[in-house]
Amino acid sequence: MRTIGVVTVARSDYGIYLPVLRRILAEPDLRLHLIVSGMHLSPEFGLTVKAIESDGLEVGERVEMLVSSDTPEGVAKSMGLGTIGFSQAYTRRRPDVLLVLGDRFEMHAAVVAAVPLRIPVAHIHGGELTEGAIDDALRHSITKMSHLHFVSTETYSRRVIQMGEEPWRIVVSGAPALDNLERTELLSRSELENQLGLKLARAFPACHLSSRQLRA
Repeated sequence: MRTIGVVTVARSDYGIYLPVLRRILAEPDLRLHLIVSGMHLSPEFGLTVKAIESDGLEVGERVEMLVSSDTPEGVAKSMGLGTIGFSQAYTRRRPDVLLVLGDRFEMHAAVVAAVPLRIPVAHIHGGELTEGAIDDALRHSITKMSHLHFVSTETYSRRVIQMGEEPWRIVVSGAPALDNLERTELLSRSELENQLGLKLARAFPACHLSSRQLRA
């Protein structure tokens, strides 16, 4: 049985992971080892690890890493603490492969710690761009430290190849979060109106304006 280590550091990645986590749990030959860190463990951000536990998922490791500061120095210190914490976690229980997602600095620390321990890394959502933020550099750095790449589009696949990664290591898997749509129960019209406290219009009136009138 192979152990899949999955790092989640915030609600933003946890929601994307959910369909993947459910599939891992459904496979008899796989064992999920969930490593929770970052904002999940911070009361300042709602202690969202409780949401993970309420979903019935077992937390395998908790890696405390955030200092109470979002200054550049504070972020750098948190990354250092995270690298130490993740290396200790991997030493206690080494996964066969580490699954990571995206571009957060907490996720970057998790991958940095895996490199000297020679743990294979699989990265979701590589090859994308975030202009004007450090996320871009962190994401591409994670790509270069990873061994398997699950990208959302062909465009991002080509970008990962341009970064020097071998094509056979790349899978165009789409965005995992889209699978959540299949499990989402939609509200009826009356339920939505009750929640919003508004009465929704039944239909929009037909529009007979020409394209020239619309541009005007």
